[in-house]
Amino acid sequence: MTNTTLSTPQSTTTPTYFLSEIFPLTIANPNLDAFRLSPEVDRKLGNKISWHLSQKFQDRIVIWEAGYFWILTKQNEERYGQDKWREGLREISEELKDDIGDRIYSIQSVMEPKPTPSILAQLAVRALQKGKAFSAETVWSKNQVEVKRKAKFWAETIELNNFLYPALALTPKSHFSYQGTLVNYYENHPYRHKPEEILIGLKVRERENDNSCTIVGLRGTIGENREELLKHKPASVSATAIDDAPDDQPVIAVQFSKKSQEYHYAMAALCPCITEENSHLFEIKHGDLLTQTKIKYQKRQEYLNSYKQTAQESLADYGFTIEKSVNSFSHPASFSLPNFNIEDTPLLFGNGIRGKRSAILNGLKNGVFRRHEDYNNPSRAIRINILKIGEFKVSSEFLEKIQTRLKQYQFNTLNLINPNTNKVEQDRVRSISIEGLSDSEAKAVVEEALDELLAIKPDIILTFLPQTDRHTDNSEEGSLYSFISSRILRRGLASQVVYENTIKDPANYANILNQVIPGILAKLGNLPFILAEPLKIADYFIGLDISRKPKKKGIGSLNVCASVRLYNQRGEFIRYGLEDALTEGEEIDKQTLEKLLPFADLREKTVLIYRDGLFRGNEVKHLQERAKAIRSKFILVECIKTGVPRLYNISQQILKAPTRGLSLRLSSSEVILVTTQLKSENMGVPFPLRLRVIPDPNHAEPISLEDLVEATLKLTLLHHGALKEPRLPVPLFGSDRIAYRRLQGISPSSSQGDKQFWL
Repeated sequence: MTNTTLSTPQSTTTPTYFLSEIFPLTIANPNLDAFRLSPEVDRKLGNKISWHLSQKFQDRIVIWEAGYFWILTKQNEERYGQDKWREGLREISEELKDDIGDRIYSIQSVMEPKPTPSILAQLAVRALQKGKAFSAETVWSKNQVEVKRKAKFWAETIELNNFLYPALALTPKSHFSYQGTLVNYYENHPYRHKPEEILIGLKVRERENDNSCTIVGLRGTIGENREELLKHKPASVSATAIDDAPDDQPVIAVQFSKKSQEYHYAMAALCPCITEENSHLFEIKHGDLLTQTKIKYQKRQEYLNSYKQTAQESLADYGFTIEKSVNSFSHPASFSLPNFNIEDTPLLFGNGIRGKRSAILNGLKNGVFRRHEDYNNPSRAIRINILKIGEFKVSSEFLEKIQTRLKQYQFNTLNLINPNTNKVEQDRVRSISIEGLSDSEAKAVVEEALDELLAIKPDIILTFLPQTDRHTDNSEEGSLYSFISSRILRRGLASQVVYENTIKDPANYANILNQVIPGILAKLGNLPFILAEPLKIADYFIGLDISRKPKKKGIGSLNVCASVRLYNQRGEFIRYGLEDALTEGEEIDKQTLEKLLPFADLREKTVLIYRDGLFRGNEVKHLQERAKAIRSKFILVECIKTGVPRLYNISQQILKAPTRGLSLRLSSSEVILVTTQLKSENMGVPFPLRLRVIPDPNHAEPISLEDLVEATLKLTLLHHGALKEPRLPVPLFGSDRIAYRRLQGISPSSSQGDKQFWL
């Protein structure tokens, strides 16, 4: 295994440097105390107590970390004695009696507290939160809907010159905001007689601190719970909302960031987030809102400078100094560009033909790399049946082009158009109208048409749906997409959906076929292309994901679907596996992991396992035990999509879009990587991925971050459902869609298979 040092950027004619949104912190002599409680508390209770202590003592910053409460006092102030904290804790214990019970805690002080860089960074973040250092800026407003922009910040650590520093991440964040409260939204909603339907699952913001959350339930009425809600001493906005709410108003339960803890609010303490699904209620086009959220690079530069100054003013009293953001001019070894041209990465197509990723369509004219056994005989024709729902038209020209394109890729099809009559073959097509029908009647008509199309088994059903069905998954009735796809996949057949607006313009046909046809071939089990050269870091690559369906009442999860996909060193898709389970948490249990990682495939192999997000609970322990049992080496990598600082190119002091493949080394086991390239700043700035390697006590040698970056970048090139490369490597891309659809009942009949049904 190679060492962990990343290659330095190659020189260019015009000097280009790189910049991050990470600002290192220094603090020479923190005015710091620390104590622990006996008996000890867990993270959930520790975080809650520390927050209440911070609120009670407004001139002190308190966090809980690693079993201790850490208190930061301003540089010129005396630290509180133990009696002060003991009295504060006693009063807070009364407020938190439901969580603590009658337990009495004693305080054990730390004589010489030694905070880690992570603890110092968290203290700085808590100080900014308490001081409400950043105010929101309204950049657009219409029909009571605003686009607001505000600094988003969180704690980071970064290793520079072999020394680990605390740091802040600072970035501008746009969000949609309704000027009214949830009360206004609810009372003016056309379906207000169905409160659970319109409220549960709705994203909202709490007005006190502007934090986003999701409504997970209704917990009785204000009249039934007013005293209990006020007993917890809510912040001023929430307290006023509770006092003023009518007795019959429902109590709203929300969760922040998928945490299991739920919090209860009166409606007036919340405001709804504006989404694609509900923007029409405000006579606002969602596309207009998205346009307003885009921030030009020059403006981003102004925001970053302003945020740094604001944060410095807020933290100076505590002794913090905010350094310049991490950049390649000062720290060239921390940044890296790949030592290969991503677009020139060689791929392997049919007949052993090599081609570039930038010329996939030409490569496919040589045929697919691997034909599924069902199509080993080139004369075997693909049978496509068609279902159209709605009043719009599908031209015969589009259908002919589907067959022509498949022929170019060396696949025959049964004629959709009768060559003698030049009309569509009626036994292969069903065109139905659902206008004026109830939801139940419409689905009955659709089901009848599907049964007729499935009577003579086709290979794939191509469904054309009205545009109005596109965002109806979460409605009470559900979407036709879900209804149709579930019935087709359960029969072991492939399904492809095309929406009405997609085919309105004949000039767009070629672009649509570029996306749809390779996807159709892959759904039928063929493999369009793979990497021509093997990846170095592992023998196999696996994407591991879990999706949960929240309960309508109570907290936790009801159903869980775990999925894996297995790829070899050249990114050749081998098989998917699906397992269902019931669990209250977010952890994949040991038995499910063992089923998903079979001995026969993985024994005595090096396997890189990407986890979508963080490993939960005992997953790492279970995976390492499984690796030891089958005499394999598992490289466990968390692939984190949110809360990742952005990276930029900077030339002549001007920010620009980051080069695809740019990475920033955070430590010997963690790297930030830009996997996408946006053609215009009107499209925004790419969100990088955070790749974190989990240490393995059974294998002491370090993992090469350079090899990990190369593998991740090249695995983004193997998406067969579109020409545009995804942000995630293919073992993970679509995992959330697989699990989400499976929880809706859209899943193949077999829990294992070799066809990419999710594309």
